[in-house]
Amino acid sequence: MKRGLYTEVDTEKFLKKYVAIAKHRFVHTQRDAEAAARALGFPLVLKLISPGALHKSEVKGVRLVKNKVDFEHEYRDLVKIAKKKKLRLDGILVQEFVEGQYVLIGLKKDPVFGHVIVFGVGGVYTELLKDVAFRVCPINVKDAQSMIDELQMKELLYGFRGEKKANISKLKETLVKISKIPSKYPEIKEMDINPFVINHKRGVVVDARMKV
Repeated sequence: MKRGLYTEVDTEKFLKKYVAIAKHRFVHTQRDAEAAARALGFPLVLKLISPGALHKSEVKGVRLVKNKVDFEHEYRDLVKIAKKKKLRLDGILVQEFVEGQYVLIGLKKDPVFGHVIVFGVGGVYTELLKDVAFRVCPINVKDAQSMIDELQMKELLYGFRGEKKANISKLKETLVKISKIPSKYPEIKEMDINPFVINHKRGVVVDARMKV
């Protein structure tokens, strides 16, 4: 593998061999973005893709677009942000909007234990809540279940206050698959899938980055 930091587009291109990725199109012009929006349908998400902004939320580089009226404004605003912050703009990712619970799935290369898999609360609350579980890679389905049950947020996955239960089988399957990646690619130093969105039907990678 090529060494360095991988943007969301490059990381998801790598991950699609192993897990489901949210439907998306990577574009370089507003015209292509509009065509992608028509194909994917609203609501959708626009993302600024730049090696200088791997944490897109920190530069307000993620926009939920509910209709055609908002689309043009949000697209142009993302381009303006890249220029203002002097970021190299690789392009804009037009992505389907997926509802569900946000979880974090990550890989870390520990100097003592080797690769470990991390699972926990995803989205913007990851660093705040620090509700995570760790296991040495690779794991099996039983390990994946124990990681889920370790979390304080597990009730959200099991149908809290009338919500539909998440597809736990798909979540466990995904955790196991991700945990096996380092055995084939030991050069991976770090991978963050945040969020992986899981609902009662499916689970998909919605954002990801990687360091090799």
